[in-house]
Amino acid sequence: MTNSVFPENFLWGGAIAANQVEGGWNLDGKGLSVADIATFKPNVDVKNFAAHMDVSVAAVQEAIADETDTIYPKRRGIDFYHRYKEDLALFAEMGFKVLRLSIAWTRLFPTGEESEPNEAGVAFYRDVFKEMKRLGIQPIVTLSHYEMPLALSLKHNGWVDRSVIDDFVRFATICFEEYKEYVTYWLTFNEIDSIHRHPFTTAGIIPEQSASGEAEQDIYQALHHQFVASALVTKAAHEINPDNQVGCMMTKLMTYPLTCDPLDVELTLKKNLENDFYADVQVKGAYPRLIERDLEKRGIHIEMANEDRAILKKHTVDFLSFSYYMSMAESGDPNAERTPGNTVLGVKNPNLPSTEWGWQIDPKGLKISLIELYDRYQVPLMIVENGMGAVDVLENGHIHDPYRMDYFKAHFQQMQEAIDEGVDLIGYTSWAPIDLVSAGTSQVSKRYGFIYVDADDEGNGTYDRIKKDSFEWYKEVIATNGASLAE
Repeated sequence: MTNSVFPENFLWGGAIAANQVEGGWNLDGKGLSVADIATFKPNVDVKNFAAHMDVSVAAVQEAIADETDTIYPKRRGIDFYHRYKEDLALFAEMGFKVLRLSIAWTRLFPTGEESEPNEAGVAFYRDVFKEMKRLGIQPIVTLSHYEMPLALSLKHNGWVDRSVIDDFVRFATICFEEYKEYVTYWLTFNEIDSIHRHPFTTAGIIPEQSASGEAEQDIYQALHHQFVASALVTKAAHEINPDNQVGCMMTKLMTYPLTCDPLDVELTLKKNLENDFYADVQVKGAYPRLIERDLEKRGIHIEMANEDRAILKKHTVDFLSFSYYMSMAESGDPNAERTPGNTVLGVKNPNLPSTEWGWQIDPKGLKISLIELYDRYQVPLMIVENGMGAVDVLENGHIHDPYRMDYFKAHFQQMQEAIDEGVDLIGYTSWAPIDLVSAGTSQVSKRYGFIYVDADDEGNGTYDRIKKDSFEWYKEVIATNGASLAE
């Protein structure tokens, strides 16, 4: 029988990202990031991610010249920059043990290449962490969450240039030194695997800046530089504060064969192995042989410095964190129906329901993912993103969202089962505890939170915070450490 409570000291909380909540894009010396030029896409075809995540030099220059936030919702976020005390108080009211958040690189280093940080940026995050400490909320800080300096994208084509490693290590080192009395949980790169799905958002790569036919080569080169940077900042974190715990972060894209046709099974196996590749490098410290052989067959050659493999092997992460929103299927049938997920497309699973955005809801897949990841890596696991986007309706000052509570309850019960079977799951942060600007389409109307923000996709509204029904429900889950789920 599954234990009705979670482990003692389980880290309950929520997760946000600077570029999706802060606003204040041009205040106190902050520089432009890749997120600051992301446009609102009201009529996007969610099955065509390549089109709506694409970017050009002309579009970048147009965004730089535009000093408004009219079509750039991430420039305004939900005004966490000015309202963080109010939001943190609400998180504390829910009983959060932890809050995952990110530090915007361009608040500390506006172009990424400065030798000294912007003191106003350093001070802002220090104030946030002080308030969190006062409220008893422990930070889990992501160092790179789709927020790299736009200047590095234009000058170096982002992470394609090896020099960006030094820029990032300098930024991370300042974070470790400035905030060591407040932060001991760190994540290096958010969904590092997403570089293939949206190379500009993840790594600042503008395709037209790559040589003809070299776009994919550049993506893998940039990814390698991020792997090396992850290892080097893990090294720095451990040296600056031995209490620091550093995790990598991947998108867990659980894939099932659509049928028991051996071709479906083979394609599924390869898709899941490719998904694990990114954690393999950061947890195990080496490129998998099968991945290296695949790159070799595809004519992709990664330039490595002599010391790179030794760096990767020596400075592995302490724990593995991941996002989990949905699963998908795989099939050798080219005509199989496909459906969107977390910036991916997969074959639609006829056994699962879907959200309004087509993401298939699969709580059991979370348990399967936890078992598979723990068996593979044998390090503590943390779920740092999980949730469902939905259209919430404000009625007489209230938001009734039983669909959200049903979603979370089903996933929490599967987490309990995985823990009961031996998985070392140490924490869970929902995406997102408060409505924010969505990553892909820059919508606010795709709402994730337990807290409603009175703002629309065009930025109209009071920005008042309103507790949804799910607020009290999650508060009870945390207060009882999961015992209330059995009621």
